[in-house]
Amino acid sequence: MSLEQVASAAKEASIPLAAAKTVDKDRALAMIAKALQENGGNVVAANEQDLQEARRNNLAGPLLKRLRFDQAKIAEACQGIESLIQLEDPIGKTLYAMELDEGLELYRITCPIGVVGIVFESRPDALVQISTLCLKSGNAVLLKGGSEAGRTNRILTGIIAQATAEAGIPDGWIQLLETRQQVTEMLALDRYIDLIIPRGSNAFVRHIMDNTRIPVLGHAEGICHVYVDGPADLDKALRIVVDSKCQYVAVCNAAETLLVDERIARAFLPKVKDALGRRSVEIRGCDKTRAVIDCKPAIEADWSTEYLDYILSIKVVNGVDEAVGHINRYGSHHTDSIVTKDRAAAARFLERVDSADVFWNCSTRFSDGFRYGLGAEVGISTNKIHARGPVGLEGLVIYKWKLLGDGHVVADYSGTSARQFRHVRLDRDCPL
Repeated sequence: MSLEQVASAAKEASIPLAAAKTVDKDRALAMIAKALQENGGNVVAANEQDLQEARRNNLAGPLLKRLRFDQAKIAEACQGIESLIQLEDPIGKTLYAMELDEGLELYRITCPIGVVGIVFESRPDALVQISTLCLKSGNAVLLKGGSEAGRTNRILTGIIAQATAEAGIPDGWIQLLETRQQVTEMLALDRYIDLIIPRGSNAFVRHIMDNTRIPVLGHAEGICHVYVDGPADLDKALRIVVDSKCQYVAVCNAAETLLVDERIARAFLPKVKDALGRRSVEIRGCDKTRAVIDCKPAIEADWSTEYLDYILSIKVVNGVDEAVGHINRYGSHHTDSIVTKDRAAAARFLERVDSADVFWNCSTRFSDGFRYGLGAEVGISTNKIHARGPVGLEGLVIYKWKLLGDGHVVADYSGTSARQFRHVRLDRDCPL
């Protein structure tokens, strides 16, 4: 099939899928989890082939870690599906209700977006998360993962498609794209595709935005910061810095820059150097940082670099306002955290940092759809559109207006003897 035919099939499947009952979607999700467990050996074998080829191609260590999809990752994926089943169905909720006139009632109701095209990195677990979120929210999905995960993505898509077909979900709701050319072709298919979610660098996201008429929900780079304020508890601050940087370096919510209040730089930076040194983290510091600890000099490009590796840039700043200014200038509007005992400073930081996720006294690694209780995520939006931050079920939902009448016509509300609208708010769900 051509890509247009594939997208057309997804569009056709999205119509009955939008109307699927919660019980049917949850049964399909349970069957996906069961099928993944039963076919785990085949999935791991395909993934091992991808890993072997990636090693031959000298894929970087952090990317190899993302690519691995072993039995432990399958178990995690199934656990995520079970959590998703427990979440409330986001479709069919009444957001607003008003009686315009007697017998004429207006409702705003949540509904699926339709067909979502998602381009993501070399993480096979992302394919499971994305597709199951789309299923629960009633959306058809076109998936393009990293080519290095080709075999793994292919078998996973096949397992999910077969399990959902057996559960009665419309054929064609999930489709796998496998070439860069197909991504380019997808950008022209605004007749069939309702939203594109690109996960990758700012340059990649910008390329997508500049070359399509389809709305784009951008998941750009994660240049995340931890700012340690003067009144911080330094032991807590150290744990937060280490976790933000080292808990898993190859992800978009790992910290890339540490900002330190100059009031505590001499007391805190040696502790940071020692703790990060034990974890083989390379430090690149500003002049004030290097006056306190021995490290590589940071250059201008370091402040806007997403390392995804054991590298951290450090800058000493003059208080919360300079920290906020630095973050808003160099950050990617993803996730930024302040560590302080000063509640007013924390409030100032959280109000003024222009990011999707702003934290007080906790690790940037908490920025995640599963940890937020959203049922994993299709990505993190740094845009200012209908969804921002981790995009889970609610980010895959839009709404429609339903007007229920009884022979009402606009002519009755026009002219010198026009009827008057009542505009009375209603406290009830839409009956249809």
